[in-house]
Amino acid sequence: MFDNHAYNIMLQLVEEHKALWRIKKMYKKDAKSCKQCKALWAQMEKEKHANIKKLQAEVKRHMA
Repeated sequence: MFDNHAYNIMLQLVEEHKALWRIKKMYKKDAKSCKQCKALWAQMEKEKHANIKKLQAEVKRHMA
């Protein structure tokens, strides 16, 4: 069984993945006519990827 701290990290990892999916599949397409919003979603996509990598490393560390 995981302690609450490890569970929180895993839960946030799932949330980041869900948000990334929405950005890629929905938000960027919806913003196709707005250059500024397309740039915003592209930046947020990069940030989500970075967050996911950090969280994945922590999950691995806690499962070891």
